[in-house]
Amino acid sequence: MKKLCVIGLGYIGLPTAAVFANNGWSVHGVDLNPTAVNSINNGEIHIEEVGLEELVSNAVKNGYLRASHKAELADCYIIAVPTPVNSNNTANLDYVKDACRSILPVIKKGDVVIVESTIPPRTIDDVVAPIFEGAGWNVYEDIYLAHCPERVLPGRIVIEVVENDRIVGGINEASAEAAAKVYDTFVTGAILKTSALSAEMSKLMENTYRDVNIALANELVKISEKLGVDALEVIKLANHHPRVNLHLPGPGVGGHCLAVDPYFIIEKAPSESVLISESRKINNSMPNFVIEQVEKIISNRNSKVAVLGLTYKGNIDDVRESPAMEIVSKLLDRGFSIGVHDPHIKQNQVDFKLSPFNEAIEDAECLLVLTDHNEFKVLDENEIVKKMKRPFVFDTRNCVKIQNSEIQYVNFGNLDSVRTEMKLKK
Repeated sequence: MKKLCVIGLGYIGLPTAAVFANNGWSVHGVDLNPTAVNSINNGEIHIEEVGLEELVSNAVKNGYLRASHKAELADCYIIAVPTPVNSNNTANLDYVKDACRSILPVIKKGDVVIVESTIPPRTIDDVVAPIFEGAGWNVYEDIYLAHCPERVLPGRIVIEVVENDRIVGGINEASAEAAAKVYDTFVTGAILKTSALSAEMSKLMENTYRDVNIALANELVKISEKLGVDALEVIKLANHHPRVNLHLPGPGVGGHCLAVDPYFIIEKAPSESVLISESRKINNSMPNFVIEQVEKIISNRNSKVAVLGLTYKGNIDDVRESPAMEIVSKLLDRGFSIGVHDPHIKQNQVDFKLSPFNEAIEDAECLLVLTDHNEFKVLDENEIVKKMKRPFVFDTRNCVKIQNSEIQYVNFGNLDSVRTEMKLKK
């Protein structure tokens, strides 16, 4: 039986380990978080992902998956640790470097080393390879080194890690072939073999493409608000063109991919990545834009704002780089009273109070929807009318369906009504 060691048991590493463990591999997971290690060894999960708990429980029960804080002897090593951005928006590769160094005591000739973490172009050649070469390994002959970026959607990771096409970038052709055989164990999509550099760049461009197109939609919202145009109708109409597919706007861009990956390209070619840089600025400006609209809606900063949703997308528990978190922080900094409700978030994930829906909306003058959880698509309208000081819903995700005429509803399509009301107040 082939042995696999997965370094990093987070949102990508744990599903990856679990899928391998359910497809004939003996998998040892490594993580520094004791909660993660203990949970996994008990057949439980420490993150929210559809279908993952069953896979982990099954693998642990059958003896194919276990976890600890230290790497062990294996035939293949997959590195799936975070790559956050530094304060200057450059990639922090410390976790990747540490993960590579952690397997040096156990790696042997002929082993496959795969970096799944998202990394800037040339990281395999300029950062990862030298770590192994410094330990005496010839990365072109002794081991097989590759970058195989994850390309999955939270909420569908267990499905997409199997069904999606997989890019396998080797430091040489032999490494690409060896890594491809690893994924051929269970991947039903196409396995696309290429160089490590092309794999690095393709992963970054996949998310940059989406970030740039979201920026176009968000810029449209700002233009439409100024001109009194329904941005959502414009998008719907434009998308009837057979070669147009405008994205939907939102309160910003979050997550560990779209909000981070473009910076890895900008870092390597700042003068050439003008469009990518401007798109990042537009998307980063959306939390302030949302707050500006809130300030038009409510009477003063002594008013209460009820916030629904903290995660960067619906039906997950991930708040990394979430614009909702930034909006809450800025509302608090400006002196607003807030009530926050998110059924997918635990209290220990945030440093402000979470409340049940009824408590969060009580005496609020604005109900601000920042995440499109399924739970928010149909709200208790009677409670909104009864509990809120003023029944006003500002839906930045265009997901809430309101039937009660007593509730004023605004989304990114009718922001002009907010401007009109502002004039009436004056």
